[in-house]
Parts: sequence; structure tokens; C-alpha cells
Amino acid sequence: MEGAEEMDIEGQSQALPISNNSKRFGIRNSIQTNFADDYVFQIVPKNDWTSMAVSLSTNAIKLYSLATAQYIGECNGHSSTINQISFPDPSSPHVLHSCSSDGTLRAWDTRSFQQVFSVNAGPSQEIFSFSFGGASHNLLAAGCNSQILFWDWRTKRQVACLEESHTEDVTQVHFIPGYDDRLISASVDGLMCLFDTGGDINDDDQMVSVLNVGTSIGKVGFLGEKNQKLWCLTHIETISVWDWKEERTEVRFEDARSLASKSWMADNVDYFVDCHYSVEEDRFWVIGGTNGGSLGYFPVTYKETRAIGPPEAVLCGGHEGIIRSVLSGVPGQTMDNHGIFGWTGGEDGRLCCWLSDGSATSQSWISTLALKSDKTCRKGRHSPY
Repeated sequence: MEGAEEMDIEGQSQALPISNNSKRFGIRNSIQTNFADDYVFQIVPKNDWTSMAVSLSTNAIKLYSLATAQYIGECNGHSSTINQISFPDPSSPHVLHSCSSDGTLRAWDTRSFQQVFSVNAGPSQEIFSFSFGGASHNLLAAGCNSQILFWDWRTKRQVACLEESHTEDVTQVHFIPGYDDRLISASVDGLMCLFDTGGDINDDDQMVSVLNVGTSIGKVGFLGEKNQKLWCLTHIETISVWDWKEERTEVRFEDARSLASKSWMADNVDYFVDCHYSVEEDRFWVIGGTNGGSLGYFPVTYKETRAIGPPEAVLCGGHEGIIRSVLSGVPGQTMDNHGIFGWTGGEDGRLCCWLSDGSATSQSWISTLALKSDKTCRKGRHSPY
């Protein structure tokens, strides 16, 4: 492909009628993660959903029981901001991976909390995102500054470097589920690039298409039948849905935050945290937050009707600042048999557990495992990625 082209937009965005039927969730538990002036970056579950890993601004990763919030242990080794954590391989359920602005990508055995694997991107490199895949399931791709690096994770040998596809930091790389040799990258330069990683990986021959979002991209993910659709959340709080196979824009919500705010009678949306897609229900939500620490799950329709609806779930009363990560089911469902809807983490340094039934009290309490710090809550938003 010679360059990035703007795709045709199908349909206009709109706000759905305001509703008072949002399901509200009560706090079950609130944990202060540390005494220091730290906050939560990301929460990810172990594959069997017995525990969760939490990355913090102290460059540590702590592990807690998902059901009871009991502290299990922590992994230390990164010397700069941790940008992503995940349990990517169900066949190795105890192995947690992480990447950092210190230029390393590491793996940890969460039974011993020891590092068991590491690759280094080189001097002055920051790794913002990573993904495992490839036709032989041997590739480890990472967004490193404006480059995309590939390793054979079995040998730790770097096998390719794409350095001409993006001009600014690569914030996301994802092998597409069900298409093991297809990789999507997204960048601050506003482009999403699709690569075929089969054979010799290079900028000239392996790039399949380029989608021009037009502004700095924060997060992307997949939805729809056979993961053919791609959602994109930008650093200026716009949302778009694309058909990556057809190289076509399904819908753009340039005024997404305004539309969500209009549908939320209780508050205004200051930022978006993430998006959530239910395969079983084929439904899609954008999760919006307030500077005061509330969250709303806003349904997004992008097919016949293109709109952002009133929040179907509201989480409030747990946080005192900006929320950075959400681990949850879908509105109306629980993650496990303990009645837990989900966990959230934010810039107030708290992990909050939310009950899914209406009988829960809205009172929060601090676990005896950690005490609350005297820090004041931030009102500004941190670095976008």
C-alpha cells in the first residue's frame, strides 16, 4: 500500500434517549495498594480467574485473590513505567508477562514471583505493547518507540524490525484472534497498520493495509463475528469501529464524550477508560469515567442504528480520582460465583471490588492488609499511554 487513505464513513452518530434504568453497583471492598504516592495502571486476571495481577506506578506488579482481595505477592524488576501486563498463554497459566519503558519485556512465575524470561529492545527504547502469535505461534511482537520488533520467543532471537510503518510511538500491537499470522498495530501518528507476518517480515512486502484514524490512538480491540471488526479509542476521546478486512470505517463518534454525557443524567463523562465486547451477546460498551471517580458502561450500536446509549451500569462511591483500569463482566452478569461484578483501579491508588446485586451497601472499607495513605486525589489526567 502506498499510503494511508481516509475511509468512507457509514452513518452518523447520535445519542439515545435518556434512561433512569442504569444498574448501580455497591462497593464490597476497597484496598489501598501502598503508602506511597502511587496509582494503579492495569488489572488483568489469571486464566482461571482465581487471582489478578495489578501493575502500579511504583514499577511493581502485585497479585491478589480475585474473590477475597487477599494479597498474594509481588514481582519486582522493572526500572521504569510498566505499560502492559497479561497472562497470554493458557497452557502456562502461572506465567505473567510485562513490558516497560525500561526497554524490557519480562515473564514472571507467579508461584515464586521470580523472573523467568526477558528480552531487551535496546538502548533508549520504550516498549508500550506486546502480543504473542504467528502462524507457528512462535512470534512475540512489541511496539517499541516508533518501531515494531519481532522475536522468536523460544530462542529469544530478534527476527525482524519494522521501522518505516509508523512515525511516532506504537501504542498497540495485537495478533488478531483466529488469524494467527495477522498483526494490527496502532500509533500516536493516527495510523492502524495490518501486517501479514507469514514468511520474511519487512515493511515493504508484509504490510496489507493502512487505516487512517487521524489522531493519536490509545487502545484498539476486536469485536463482531470472527473478530472482523476493530474498535479504536483515541487520546482525544473519540471512538470508531472499522472492518479491517474490507478496510472500511463502520462508524465514527467524534463527539463520543458529549453523546455519553447527554445520556447520563447523574454526571458528565470526562474521559474513556476502555471498551468491552461480549461475544455471547454480540454487544459493545464504552466505559466512561469522571474525574471524581465514577464509571458508566455506555452501550454502543454501530450497525443499523449508530448511537451511544444511556449507561447500563454505574459504579460510584469507591474512587476519589481518575480510574485507569477496569476488570469486569458485562452489565447484569457476574465474573464468578461470589457475586462480584468487577474490579477497578485508579490514580487514587485504590483497588475497588464491586458487587453485582442491588442489596449491596455503598459503603467502602479499607482492607487490613494495607492502610490508606494521606495523599490528596489528582484532578488532572496522567500521560495518555
